Amino acid sequence: MKPSIFLFLAILTGSMGCSVGPKPIDYGRVGCHYCSMTIVDKQHAAQLVTKKGKVFNFDAVECMMNQLKEEDESTIGLLLVNDFDRPGELVDATKATYLISENIPSPMGAFLSAFSEEQAAEHTLEANGGKLLTWSELKEQYNQ
Repeated sequence: MKPSIFLFLAILTGSMGCSVGPKPIDYGRVGCHYCSMTIVDKQHAAQLVTKKGKVFNFDAVECMMNQLKEEDESTIGLLLVNDFDRPGELVDATKATYLISENIPSPMGAFLSAFSEEQAAEHTLEANGGKLLTWSELKEQYNQ
C-alpha cells in the first residue's frame, strides 16, 4: 500500500473512536457523575457528552446543572435529559421545557422534570401545579 492509504486508514480509524452522541444509561448499575448515587429513575436522568465523546451520566437534571458550573462550556458537545413522558428517552436539554412541581419528586429533591414537548409540560403543569422554565431560565436559576 502507498503511504497515503496508510494515512487515510489511520485518520478513518481514529475518527471512528470519538463519536459524539448519546450513550444508553445502564440504569441500576451506573452512578451519577456529580453525586455518585446509582441512577435508577428513567424519568429524571441526564447526560453530558463532551466534544471528544466522553459521557457523564447524572441521576437528575439538577445534578447535571450543578456539574455545569464546573465545566468549560467550550468542551461540551451535547446536553441531554430524559423526557418525563417517555421514560429512558434522552432529548436535547437546550430545547426541552422544564417543570418544577412539588407534586413530582425528582431524585435529588429539586422537583425538576424535563419535557421534549412544551404542550406535554403544560398539561402536566395543569394537573400538578408548579412553574415552567425554558433552558435559559433554568440555567439562570442554577447560576445564581
